[in-house]
Amino acid sequence: MAVVVLAVLALVVTLIVVLSDSEITANPRCTITAPPDSPGLPTTWTLTPEQADSAATIVGVGRSLGVPDRAVTVALATAIQESGLANLRGGDRDSLGLFQQRPSQGWGSEDEILDPVYSATAFYTALVAVPGWTTMDVTVAAQTVQRSGFPEAYADHEPEARLMAVALLGQAPGAWTCVDLPATPPPDPGNGAVAELAARELGTSRLSGAQPAENGWALATWLVAHGERLALESVTYDGRTWTVASGAWATSGPADGRLSLRRIGQPA
Repeated sequence: MAVVVLAVLALVVTLIVVLSDSEITANPRCTITAPPDSPGLPTTWTLTPEQADSAATIVGVGRSLGVPDRAVTVALATAIQESGLANLRGGDRDSLGLFQQRPSQGWGSEDEILDPVYSATAFYTALVAVPGWTTMDVTVAAQTVQRSGFPEAYADHEPEARLMAVALLGQAPGAWTCVDLPATPPPDPGNGAVAELAARELGTSRLSGAQPAENGWALATWLVAHGERLALESVTYDGRTWTVASGAWATSGPADGRLSLRRIGQPA
């Protein structure tokens, strides 16, 4: 009898392990891999599709405004600390959104702050108005804008913020991947939603076609980071393609400097 009980227990433990592993591997997630010889950057960093979506918006708005790369790193480190890159509908006192901005402190209305494009724009506007911010440490620059009760905490997130910035600014080709995203067709498989989002965040709806290397990779990475929201089936740039099925970048043709995308359910 004891042997039977032990065998059943072993089977239950095995099933739990298998199910747990399956559940983990099935979780949608995005991973950023640092380029070789990148001192100060984590080798990899993994985030949820929601966090990836928020990061893409923050960087996209920064690129649209033409702020320096360092401003993008400061903004990302701040959002990681303040909200975990989630568009929170509450927080300390009346704090809201990605940057936990407060209506009572003049950051805007609740609806405005909960618009990630608005809140990112407001953060960048406040940051670049700080005299000498470009020579400040990230944590000092962030604290000057945010006036947080935990001013040293921003520095803890600088490495991963820099890694995200490098990828989303197009300086690390193919470094950003997203796996196990839901392959659900959007209500309208055309590219109208893509163009609308690009216009709001990037200031342009022109994505497809010939693109210079760094800009092309910035756009391709922005698309992959928004992959779940936009229900993307594939993104191709310069002869390399990311697909929702594989979750990885692979060579798919000759290097041609051209960007293209396909949404799930879109005709080939």
